[in-house]
Amino acid sequence: MKQKTVKLDENGKRKFGMRDKLAYAAGDFGCNMSFSLKSTVQTFWLVYMMLETGLLSALLLLVQVWDAVNDPLIGSLIDSDNRKYKMGKFKTYIFIGACGLLVAGALVFIPLPNASTWIKAVLFVVGYIIWDACYTVANVPYGSMLSLITENNGERAQLSTWRSIGSMIGNMAPMAILPSLIWQKVTYDGTTDFLNKIEIPEGFDKSAFLTNPLTGKEYQIGEAILSPATGKQVEILIGERMFWTALIMGVLGFIAFIFMIKKITIRVDESSVKTTEKTEKFNIFKSFKNFMKNRPAVGATLAAMGMFLGMNSAATANTIMFATYFGKAAMSGVVQIIGFLPMFIFMPFIKKIVEKYGKKEASVAGTIVSLVGGLLMFVFPLISDTSVALIVYVIALGIFGIGMGIYTCVSWAMMGDAIDYNEWKFGTREEGTVYSLHSFFRKLAQGIGPSVVLLVMGALGYVSKLGTIGQSAQTSYNMCWLVAGLYMFSAILQFIGIAVIYNLDKKTLTKMQAELDERRVSESVVAE
Repeated sequence: MKQKTVKLDENGKRKFGMRDKLAYAAGDFGCNMSFSLKSTVQTFWLVYMMLETGLLSALLLLVQVWDAVNDPLIGSLIDSDNRKYKMGKFKTYIFIGACGLLVAGALVFIPLPNASTWIKAVLFVVGYIIWDACYTVANVPYGSMLSLITENNGERAQLSTWRSIGSMIGNMAPMAILPSLIWQKVTYDGTTDFLNKIEIPEGFDKSAFLTNPLTGKEYQIGEAILSPATGKQVEILIGERMFWTALIMGVLGFIAFIFMIKKITIRVDESSVKTTEKTEKFNIFKSFKNFMKNRPAVGATLAAMGMFLGMNSAATANTIMFATYFGKAAMSGVVQIIGFLPMFIFMPFIKKIVEKYGKKEASVAGTIVSLVGGLLMFVFPLISDTSVALIVYVIALGIFGIGMGIYTCVSWAMMGDAIDYNEWKFGTREEGTVYSLHSFFRKLAQGIGPSVVLLVMGALGYVSKLGTIGQSAQTSYNMCWLVAGLYMFSAILQFIGIAVIYNLDKKTLTKMQAELDERRVSESVVAE
C-alpha cells in the first residue's frame, strides 16, 4: 500500500490545512465542555443546594473578583516559564489544564444539600476557584497558540472561524442535553415512594402531594404529580446526576484537548508569543479616558454587555420559569437553542451581507429585529393558556435570535475596526488597551448580571428554601415578566450601542481605511 506523502512548507513543517483547523476547533470544544457548565452552576446552587438568593449573589460576585485577576496572573506565570518541554510550553500547559479539568468541573457540583450554609458557601467558593484556575491554565495558552500555528493572516482568520465553530458546538450541545438529564418529572407510581424523591417545602404537608390540586381527587397510577402551589407538573433537579455529568464532560473535554495536542502543528517560535501584554507604564485612568473617546469601541462594548446582561443573566430565571410556570424544566435547554441557531444560519453568508450592506448597517437591522422579539416577549405572560404562551415565547425567542445572529458573527470584527478608528483619529492603535478594557467590561457584565438577577428574583418572591415545588403561582408568573424584561433590556442596550454610539458605517469605514492606507504608505516611504 502506497504511503501518503506529507506536504511540507519552506521550513520543513507540515503545510497548514484542514487538520489544523479541525484540531483547533476541538480545542475550544474541549474548553467549552467545562465553560458551558457555568450556566448550570447558579441553578444547581439555587434549586438543589437551596442557597438563599442574596448569599448566592454575594458569592458569585466574590468569585468574579478571582476571575478578573485569574487570567493575567496565570498568563504571566506561563510567560515567565523559560523551561524546555518535550511537547513545547503551550501544549504542555494546555495538557496540565486539561488534566485538572477532568475533575475540576465536578468540584462545583458536590451534592450535599443537607450541609450547613457555611459549608455550602466554602464548597462553592473553593470549588469554583479550583475549577476556574484549571480552566485558565488550559484556555489562556490555547487562545495565544493561534499565533504559533501560522503567521499567515488569512490562515489565522480561518483558525478563528473554526474556533467559533468548536465553541458553538461545545456550548450548544450541553445547553440542549443537560436539562433533560438533570431534571426529572415526578409521576404517581401507586405508592408513596415518590415522596422520598421530593424535598417537601416548608409549610406543605406530604398529604398535599397525594391529591390533584386541580381536581381534588387522588392521583391515578402514571398521573403527573402537580405542585399544590401552582398546579404545574412537579420536576426535581437530581443533583447527583449533575456531579457525574460534569465528570463525563471533563472526560470528553480531555479527549478533545488530546486530539488537538497530537494533531496540531506549531510553526512559529514559541518565545515570540506572549499570553499577556506588558507595557512599561500602565495608567488605568488615562487608558479608560482614551477608551471612552473611542466611540466605536464604546458602542461595540455596550452592545456586548447588553448581550451578556440580557441573555446570559436570563439563564437562571429562564430555568426557574420553565420549572414553575410551564412545568417543563427538562426541555428548557432545547428551547434556548432556538435563540442561538440563527448564528449558524448567517455564518455562511455573513461576508456577502457585510460587503453589500456594511457591518454597522446589517447589525442595526438585526437589533431592530431583536427589539421586535423583545416586545413580543411581553405578550406570552398575558396568555392564560400556558401551551399557547410557550408557543408565543418560542416565536419571540426565534425572532430575537435572528436579530442577534448578524451582530454575533461580526462583533469581534467591529472591535478590530474600532482599533483602526483609534489610529485614524488619535494616531495610536492601542490594541492591548482597547481589547483589555473591552474584555474587562464583558467580564463585568458576565459577573454582575447574574448576581443582580438573583437579587431581583428574591425581590419578586423567589424563596430558595421552597425549591421549585413550593414557589407561589404569583412568583412563577413574576419570573415570566423578569425573563421578558431581561431580553428586552438586552435588545435596547445593543440598539443603543450599535445604532446610536458606534459610528463606523460603511461609507465612513471605507474612508477611514483609505486614509489609513495612504498614511501608512507615506510613513513607510519616510522611514526608507
